Amino acid sequence: MLAQVQTPEVDVEILLPLIIMAVGGLLILTFTSLTKKIPAWFITGWATIAALASAAAVIPLWNRLSDEGPASTIANTVGFDGFSLFLTVVIAFGVAMASLLAHTWLDREALPGPEMHVLIMLSGAGGIIMAFANDLIVFFLGLETLSMAVYVLAAMHRRRIESQEAGMKYFVLGSFSSAFLLYGIALIYGAFGTTNLVEIRLILEQTILLDDGLLLGGLALMIVGLAFKVGAVPFHAWTPDVYQGAPTPVVAWMASGVKAAGFAGLLRILSTTFGPLVDDWGLPLEVIAALTMLLGAFSAIVQTDVKRMLAYSSISHAGFILLGVIAATDRGTSASLFYVATYTFLVVGTFAVLSVVAGQGDSDFSFGAFAGLGRRRPLLAVAMLVFLLAQAGVPFTTGFFAKFSVIAAAVDAERYWVAIVAMVAAVIGAYLYMRIIISMYLSDDDEDHALGPVPHWTVGAVIAVAAVVTIAFGIVPGPIDALATDALAILAPGS
Repeated sequence: MLAQVQTPEVDVEILLPLIIMAVGGLLILTFTSLTKKIPAWFITGWATIAALASAAAVIPLWNRLSDEGPASTIANTVGFDGFSLFLTVVIAFGVAMASLLAHTWLDREALPGPEMHVLIMLSGAGGIIMAFANDLIVFFLGLETLSMAVYVLAAMHRRRIESQEAGMKYFVLGSFSSAFLLYGIALIYGAFGTTNLVEIRLILEQTILLDDGLLLGGLALMIVGLAFKVGAVPFHAWTPDVYQGAPTPVVAWMASGVKAAGFAGLLRILSTTFGPLVDDWGLPLEVIAALTMLLGAFSAIVQTDVKRMLAYSSISHAGFILLGVIAATDRGTSASLFYVATYTFLVVGTFAVLSVVAGQGDSDFSFGAFAGLGRRRPLLAVAMLVFLLAQAGVPFTTGFFAKFSVIAAAVDAERYWVAIVAMVAAVIGAYLYMRIIISMYLSDDDEDHALGPVPHWTVGAVIAVAAVVTIAFGIVPGPIDALATDALAILAPGS
């Protein structure tokens, strides 16, 4: 007599943000495979609306969370809590803004087709899986879904050898990082007999592990894999080359959505699941955070290419976000979430301006391209000024409160030395952003770098929204800070 196989129950409401994002991308692919007459504006509009609908699907889940608390589905491998919902909204907004930015870029580069929009949405779906994962295997599947789409996106510009090179570098090094992560998961399974995060946390709370060699080895390998995704030192070498060669809308997505998904893993796996072992993994991650902040800031100073400089700047920002991870406290988690959310808007807006200045072919990212921008395009220069000041951590911008929050969280957790390093890195970072500001407002115009026609309204909308968020929530950070404070990761056991 055959044993009856029980299929796990599926709570569709919990999966709805993921379903909307993934199915939305697949439907674009299906429509465009049936007919070539679908206009580009429809594809962009569809991708943007689907991403915003995915974010809107979080609202009933947030209300449910308030009434019933966290829950899980699919045999406790997928769970929803404030943490996963918060990051889903961040990733969804990243997808929407990247899609709008891609609309003008694809038209300018004469690269018609839905591929970029579809891949950004599928990558976003992978990021949402990572945020909802209650199991290391599910998390790995989400990571690979996100990564494979971005490998192709980085090589999307078929007529630029730099884009092809960026895609190949990211694919090769990304494959190595995935292998490290997978081996780490295997060792964790050997140590606990399960890959479920809820069960692992319960074991750590109830058991003293005397032989923890497999556990520590698994943690080390997983940190390597996740540090690669967020561009942390010494696993950062791919970042400047890939950022410089990849299409600018793709870089905007990588610096926002992909980074947010990577920190979703670091916070959910390290701070939440392995929080009781913070004494074991905390110090190595402190060293990584300190090196990331300093090397990113110092390397950015010597760059002559603005896009490459911003790549090193993004490395430094990853170090700041790591401060919240190593705190391994509720305050640290909420500080990192605030940083990730506001940095998403900030960095997409920055690369949107960069896309306009670089011109056709993404060909000119020199400081000369920004010379006299304040006179040639005053509104564009003001927006860039806002983004640069925010990245420097100037008061009345979101960047100031974000950096203050993660440093305060590190001090609160008695990680004093790395908090001091963060303050030094912030001062160094302020200098490198001043270089661009000086070029925009104090350098003479260069006729060889004349800007083209005013870009499509979609780019203007992205820049405007990013600037408004950066200023408005810099002056009044309370709403996002309150959501981040409520968005704590809670590993809910299955029913």
